[in-house]
Amino acid sequence: METLLPVMLGLAMLATLGVLFAGVISFAFGKDSQKYATKLMTARVACQAVAVALFGAIVLMYAV
Repeated sequence: METLLPVMLGLAMLATLGVLFAGVISFAFGKDSQKYATKLMTARVACQAVAVALFGAIVLMYAV
């Protein structure tokens, strides 16, 4: 469990970064960026929520 949470946190952070870059690229080059903007923003917020929750779990695990 001590190694699983940091790995999951890293993956959640990478997923957030990937969705963020996908949104920026879609906005910069896409003609239909409005079509995907809401979906990408929702996915980014969800990835960030998972990352924050995992970070909180790690802090609570090591604080005890």
